[in-house]
Amino acid sequence: MKAVQLSRFGGPDVLEIIEVPAPVPAPGEVLVRVRASGVNFFEVLMRRDRYAVTPDLPMIFGAEVAGVVEALGADVGSVEIGARVAVPMFAIGRGSGGYAEYVAVDAASVVRLPDNLSFEDAAALMIQGLTALHLIRQSPPKDKTVLVNAAAGGVGSLLVQLATRAGAKCVIAAASTQEKRDLARSLGADIPIDYTASDWAGRVRDATGGIGADIVYEFVGGALTRASLEALAPCGEIVFGALGRFDLDAADLEGMFNKNQSLRGFALLPLLTPANLKSDLAELFEEAASGRLKVLQGVSYPLDQAAEAHKAIEERRTTGKVVLIP
Repeated sequence: MKAVQLSRFGGPDVLEIIEVPAPVPAPGEVLVRVRASGVNFFEVLMRRDRYAVTPDLPMIFGAEVAGVVEALGADVGSVEIGARVAVPMFAIGRGSGGYAEYVAVDAASVVRLPDNLSFEDAAALMIQGLTALHLIRQSPPKDKTVLVNAAAGGVGSLLVQLATRAGAKCVIAAASTQEKRDLARSLGADIPIDYTASDWAGRVRDATGGIGADIVYEFVGGALTRASLEALAPCGEIVFGALGRFDLDAADLEGMFNKNQSLRGFALLPLLTPANLKSDLAELFEEAASGRLKVLQGVSYPLDQAAEAHKAIEERRTTGKVVLIP
């Protein structure tokens, strides 16, 4: 089978297409023909060795897969050949391997897909969907003004919708282009903000009567985090999930303490258990299949154009979810 391998760190061109034997499902496993594999920004950072964790090389990226069961190992009675399934590789001890034509995984780890949910949408609802869902649970937006950074991205677009449905008083959507801001507004955002403008934090304060946002969901990091702090209301909270890109210093934190502001870290994996992983994914899949939750799809690339997919994400040219189609 074809797979995309990372053997050395660097630019998109270091991703290479290789031929490897297709996996054979062991007892208790199923062989899944990959129909969509999610591409994530953290993989772009990891490829450059700029992520919080340095992976062992060589490796095959791909933390979320959707596809069709093509073969069963011995003693598998819970899944049948032909079943449409999602495979949350990131949460089942595998971590990666999805940039490939096939994966073999524990049959108990797959989640069935509704018939009318596309493989691409399923891929978009794993890491990003679970992240948005748990953010809302960890820092509820009900009756609060919230700022969503990168609001047209995979997490942001879902977060705008879930925050609105959870009773946010006002949802401010920060995005870099007019197209992205219009998209966020179509998903329910009340106020679009251009975060490439030098005074954008001031515009957030102006839009909130000089107060600022009660909650900032911040998954970009770097300089945007400091600007988000300027847009934060007294007693407000920044929920930070941009692992490896934290750029606030002691003076920033001291200033937060003086305003009774708080900084909350967010990491998805510690929040997941085998039980809530499957039930939460089933909930997200059903919400999307019924049309109650809109999934934004970006560009789909063939497997052998994984480098182009990484380049598009790295250059911030994408909206919604980018997937590879083997």
